[in-house]
Amino acid sequence: MKNTKFFSIILVAFLLVASLITQPITTNAAEMEIEAQAAILVDFDTGKILYGKNIDEPINPASMAKMMTEYLVLEAISNGDISWETTTEISQYAFNISANNNYSGVGLRMDYEYNVRELYEAMAINSDNATTITLAELVAGSEGEFVKMMNQKAEEMGLPEYKFVNSTGLKNNNDGVIPPEGTGPDEVNLLSAKSAALLAYHLIKDYPDVLEFSSRPTETFDGQEIRNWNYMLPHNTTSLEQYYYEGIDGLKTGNTGDEKGKMFTGTSLRNDKRLISVVMGTSGTSEIRFEETADLMDYGYNQFQSKELFPAGYQVEDESILTVAKGKEDTVEISLSESFTMPVKAGDEDLYTVQYHIDEEKVNKSGELIAPIKKGEKIGTAELVYTGDEEYGYIFNQGNKTVDLVTESEVEKANWFMLSIGAIGNFFSDIFSSIVDTVKGWF
Repeated sequence: MKNTKFFSIILVAFLLVASLITQPITTNAAEMEIEAQAAILVDFDTGKILYGKNIDEPINPASMAKMMTEYLVLEAISNGDISWETTTEISQYAFNISANNNYSGVGLRMDYEYNVRELYEAMAINSDNATTITLAELVAGSEGEFVKMMNQKAEEMGLPEYKFVNSTGLKNNNDGVIPPEGTGPDEVNLLSAKSAALLAYHLIKDYPDVLEFSSRPTETFDGQEIRNWNYMLPHNTTSLEQYYYEGIDGLKTGNTGDEKGKMFTGTSLRNDKRLISVVMGTSGTSEIRFEETADLMDYGYNQFQSKELFPAGYQVEDESILTVAKGKEDTVEISLSESFTMPVKAGDEDLYTVQYHIDEEKVNKSGELIAPIKKGEKIGTAELVYTGDEEYGYIFNQGNKTVDLVTESEVEKANWFMLSIGAIGNFFSDIFSSIVDTVKGWF
């Protein structure tokens, strides 16, 4: 009897341990403790925000502002305004900045022509400020004109919170910095975490070759080795091995020089799933921003799975049929034109619903579609709605994810005879209804 009881206890203990091993440990976003002033994690394919902390707060991004400079240089190359082989000398101002060891100087030479590729590598890999200024002057003629381009492009991208005052991310009042024309000496660049993530999204989406630069741990520039300040890359240095993260291939570091001024916009690709993270305002050592980034990435990859919530052709129950006026058929079915596929946490699948939004211009006053109607004709949109507690939305300013709501079949317009018969029937039906109402009034 004692042996039976003993073995029962052992069996229960074994089952409990086994369940802990086989079942993934779940973490709610509310339980995440990211030690930063602001942070965000975004699914690249959908723009869905998986985690957010103070994501709309404007913060000095330091050198992360260079992401916009990187974008505009790549755009200038794409437009044919310059090429990778275009050469330029550096200005006296760029030389002075380069000679200042506090500004990530790579030691530019006067009276020497550098090509765009060299300058871009120094900017994107080593976060060099002087090469950044040189590229801005090359593209726009002056850094002041380039700043105008930066703000204009930010508006085009729909960045919610931004202000660019120089091409580098330096403070305008830093020693030796000349504020670009149109900016003040006490101004700094500003980005929210959400804006930084959206800027990174556009940079990667429009110019994916940027990752070919940002993923390099080191590079040779003018006969010297320069290094990438992103410690999460596979640096061949023992002291940095602990910060390596599989899949990281970018994107941009930043450091204001203040106590809480360490920044990092990271991006990682694992199993065809790309994430973008932004950590702003970490305190302590420079490496903490990478540790917090690793926590964000782990959360995204371990807790979310891409799932088809509603397939193409899905129909909301009791809302899948619309009445048709002046058609050979009286009704037509409607459905989703494409699937809703989203990164979803385990157990959250049932917290998503679909809401229809019929285009008012497609229906008459009675809410009927008017024939003729083509198969697959868009008659509105279907919106994916999350009914749970943890919802951060998307980095785009469009609200929830939507797809087209389309007709399942064609409905031809009825011929004039059938329309006439219908009109006559409606006429007598109205008379009959009027008579019935009158007779009812007598009693």
